[in-house]
Amino acid sequence: MANNVLTLILGGGKGTRLFPLTKYRSKPAVPLAGKYRLIDIPISNCLNSGLNRIYVLTQFNSVSLNRHINQAYKFDLFGGGFVEVLAAQQTLSSNDWYQGTADAVRHNIKRLESPGIDYVLILSGDQLYRMNFRDMIRTHMEARAQVTIAALPVDRQQASSFGIMRADDRGRVNGFLEKPRTQADIDVVRTEPAWIDSHGIKSQGRDCLASMGIYLFNRDTLLETLTKTDYQDFGKEVFPAAVRSRYVQLHLFDGYWEDIGTIKAFYDANLQLASANPPFQLISPSAPIYSRLRFLPPSQFKNVSISHSMIADGCRIGEGTVIENSVIGVRSQIGSNVVIRNSIVMGADDFQTAEEISVDQRAGRPTIGIGDGCRIEGAIVDKNIRIGARCEIRNGQQLSDWGENESVVIRDGIVVVVKEAVLPAGWSMPRS
Repeated sequence: MANNVLTLILGGGKGTRLFPLTKYRSKPAVPLAGKYRLIDIPISNCLNSGLNRIYVLTQFNSVSLNRHINQAYKFDLFGGGFVEVLAAQQTLSSNDWYQGTADAVRHNIKRLESPGIDYVLILSGDQLYRMNFRDMIRTHMEARAQVTIAALPVDRQQASSFGIMRADDRGRVNGFLEKPRTQADIDVVRTEPAWIDSHGIKSQGRDCLASMGIYLFNRDTLLETLTKTDYQDFGKEVFPAAVRSRYVQLHLFDGYWEDIGTIKAFYDANLQLASANPPFQLISPSAPIYSRLRFLPPSQFKNVSISHSMIADGCRIGEGTVIENSVIGVRSQIGSNVVIRNSIVMGADDFQTAEEISVDQRAGRPTIGIGDGCRIEGAIVDKNIRIGARCEIRNGQQLSDWGENESVVIRDGIVVVVKEAVLPAGWSMPRS
C-alpha cells in the first residue's frame, strides 16, 4: 500500500506568527518538547505508517532544518527510502520564490512525475498529532476518490478558526466554507452528529468537520491541477476547487491535533506536554517520535525542586533551583537558586569548552545558560542565550506585545528571549 505514495511536507513561509522563534530558523526547525523539532512530528507519522519517500519543501532559513534532517534521518542503501529538503532555488525555468503551498509543489513537479508514484500525501510542517496514514490511504482507495482530506470534529465555538466541510452520507465532500463567522454560515456546512457517531467517532455534541490541512491526492489528479491552473494555495484554492469538480472523500480523525502556528499555540502545547496528564503522549511503543541522536550524558542536579516538568538530556541544574510546569531543553546550564515557572527553556546547540568559559569570564560576559538567582516566569527562552546572575524575566505588566528587534520581546502576552541573546547580570524587563 505504501510503496507507491510520495509525501510532501510543506515547510511554510517566513513564519511571521512564530517570530522571533523563526528569526534564525525555518518554522519546521523550531524546537519542541525539549529535544525534538516540529518537523519530527510529520516525519515520524510517515515512518510509523510505512511511508519513507519524503520531501520537505521550504525556502526561508533552511540551513538548520537541512542539517537536522541530514543528521536524523539516514536510510540504508537497500531500503530505498529518503527524507530530503527541497529549498526554493533559481532554475532555467523559474527564478521566483514559492508564492504559496501549491506553488511550492508546482516548482518541484518533476519529483511527482517520477515512475512508481500513484498517490501524493500533502502534510504541514507545524502540527502536533499522531496519525496512521495507512488508514487514510485505505479510506481513499475504498472510496475510489481522487482526493481525500483528514477531518476533525469540532464544536461551533471552534468552527470560526477552521475551514469547515459538509459531506453526503458516503463521506463525499460537497460543501466547504473557510472560517464561518455566523451561526447561519455554520448551519450551511454543519454535519449531523448522528452521522459522525455512525462512523465510529463519538460526536459529543460536535457538529462541524474541520479541515486538518492533510490531503491525499491521486498523483495524476494533482499533476493536472497544478499544470492546468495557476492556483497558489492548497487550502484556499486547490481544495475548494477540487470539491466542485473532483471526488473528494472525508477521512475522520478524532485524536489530539494542534496547529502550532503562533507563539501562544507553541507555548501552550509545550506546557501541556509537561502537565501531569498531557493530552498528547510523547511515549508510544508502537508509534515513537524520531529525532536526531545526540549521545548526550544524563542530566545532573542536586537538591532541586522539579514538578510537572520535562528535563531533556545533558542539563546541569544548580542547587536550590525550583522548576515548575516547564520544559527544559537539551544542554541547558542553569545556576543555583533559580526559579523557572511556566516556561520553556530550549537549551543550547553545544557545550562550552573550559577555554570558552574562561574567555567569557575574563571578558565579563555571561556564559551560555542561566545565571544564579534568576527568576523566569511565563517565558520562552530560545537557544544559546547568555543570562547573567539575578535577572528577572517575566511579563509583570501583562503586556500583549512589546519590543521590536530587541533581545527580549513579548508576543501574544508571552516573553520571548531571542536566540543567542545576552542579558547582563541584574537585567529585568524595562518599564513601559
